[in-house]
Amino acid sequence: MSEAPGLSIRGATEADVALVAALIRELAEYERLLHEVTMTEDGLRTALFGSRPCAEVAIAEGGDGEPLGFALFFHNFSTFLGLPGIYLEDLFVRPAHRSRGVGRALLEHLAGLARERGCGRLEWSVLDWNQPAIGFYRRLGAVPQDEWTTYRLTGPALERLADGTEPQREG
Repeated sequence: MSEAPGLSIRGATEADVALVAALIRELAEYERLLHEVTMTEDGLRTALFGSRPCAEVAIAEGGDGEPLGFALFFHNFSTFLGLPGIYLEDLFVRPAHRSRGVGRALLEHLAGLARERGCGRLEWSVLDWNQPAIGFYRRLGAVPQDEWTTYRLTGPALERLADGTEPQREG
């Protein structure tokens, strides 16, 4: 793994919950989605370090311990490969530290974890307007999956489906 000089990657601990929450908010602000963040530190603590953790976080730090960025990820499963994978939910490098190898180091770290854990792939989504990120991912050899459309159920629609009730029809 080729980390930039003075850069280290480590797994988050429970003591990092406030930092991870702050980084998530910084990412949301960059993505123009801060208004959608409802995450709380208590909820994040439970999700990352509770009795059934559902995600992990890698933190990139400078030589002085300054947090430079993070990657939040979890395992998924490919039925076609018959193997687990890693899904990268969030990758964020603070603006002052971009173009210095931090994002690449975080992705190298995740690729190494995927290999160690016997995963068949590492995947993620990117906002279609985020051309700097798209260019970066393509330079790494990542291939867009344009033939797939992501669907999402949240809020009332998710609740209706969980309850087995019919969706409201328009018109």
